[in-house]
Amino acid sequence: MKTSRKCRTLLSVSLNFLALLFAITAFITTYWCVGTQRVPKPKCSKLRTHQCIDYGVNETDPNKVVYSWETGDDRFLFRQFHTGIWFSCEENIHDESERCRSFIDLAPASEKGILWLSLVSEMLYIVLLVVGFSLMCMELVHSSNIIDGLKLNAFAAVFTVLSGLLGMVAHVMYTQVFQVTVSHGPPEWRPYNWDYGWSFCAAWASFTFCMGASVTTLNSYTKTVIEFRHKRKTFEQSFREEQAREAFGLLQERSVQSISKSVEVYSSQSLKSSRKTLFPALDSLDLSDIATSLGEEQC
Repeated sequence: MKTSRKCRTLLSVSLNFLALLFAITAFITTYWCVGTQRVPKPKCSKLRTHQCIDYGVNETDPNKVVYSWETGDDRFLFRQFHTGIWFSCEENIHDESERCRSFIDLAPASEKGILWLSLVSEMLYIVLLVVGFSLMCMELVHSSNIIDGLKLNAFAAVFTVLSGLLGMVAHVMYTQVFQVTVSHGPPEWRPYNWDYGWSFCAAWASFTFCMGASVTTLNSYTKTVIEFRHKRKTFEQSFREEQAREAFGLLQERSVQSISKSVEVYSSQSLKSSRKTLFPALDSLDLSDIATSLGEEQC
């Protein structure tokens, strides 16, 4: 029982640790959503001669109009971007660097409350995961004491389930805010096409591991309680049987003693009655008569 309970606790600790690792990774990275943005090509210059629009301005006659025959998507650049909970970063079309800005500033005013609620839920999700992980580690230390282990197991299961629910709510709310921002966000930021990134997958993987840890912890608690009750019932039953055997032995001993005493009393009474039957005359004779008869015989 102790070995199997320790193995289940180790499994719960491992799943909780993976959930915590993936949750922190997703929280601090900016690859929840990735895609491309369509921006107009900049004007060509001496420093930039490609991926730009050359208007062919005649320097000798600046008033002469020159047309650009690029139409459609040829007039635009497609730069990569990636967005997380805190920041949104996109490529800089003028150099190879990235420009990052707060995603809270990009979200519409109607969605900022939901976004802040999502951020608070994500932080509480991580905090509860840390608490659950700590309780599971304490349970490993107190594995020799079943009662303390059950208490820690119950609290760890409660905190893990709560963290999983908060994580699910936070992920769903962030997804809703991002979709609204795609449609109603700043025009220069709106994605041309986008998809979910590896941080988003890590967040939901964390939720999956968290639910697995909570189910394993609850299963461990339930199984330990059932095993403990079964052992207690077996012990009580064996104790009752031992008491019954002792009581039966004591009753049997008393019965033998009572029977032996009854036999002794009966044998003594039988002996007395037999003596009275064999010598009835001795009881009826007088001692003086016997002495007189003995004197006459001597004369």
